Amino acid sequence: MSRQPDEMAYLIAYDIVDDRRRDMVAKVLGGYGNRVQYSVFIVVCTKAALLRLRRKLTGVIDCEEDSILVALLGPDGGADLSVDWIGRSRRVFDDAPVIV
Repeated sequence: MSRQPDEMAYLIAYDIVDDRRRDMVAKVLGGYGNRVQYSVFIVVCTKAALLRLRRKLTGVIDCEEDSILVALLGPDGGADLSVDWIGRSRRVFDDAPVIV
């Protein structure tokens, strides 16, 4: 799958109270990007895809109890330079295609 020129990398971290909702959030995010920590994903997508992802996540969480952080890392590939690890590191970008 070829990358689109308007794609950006986002770090998405979540704090979800309920186990079922937490599993659903992880499943949704897994369809968009790569898990790099238990509650942290790197997603590379267009603005339109990010809006779709935000709508899906908003439909899953309880906005009174849960929170999701979306941080812009910059253009695709730039996150490799922006993300620093202490301890065991994980690949930020996987070469496998991401299905959106």
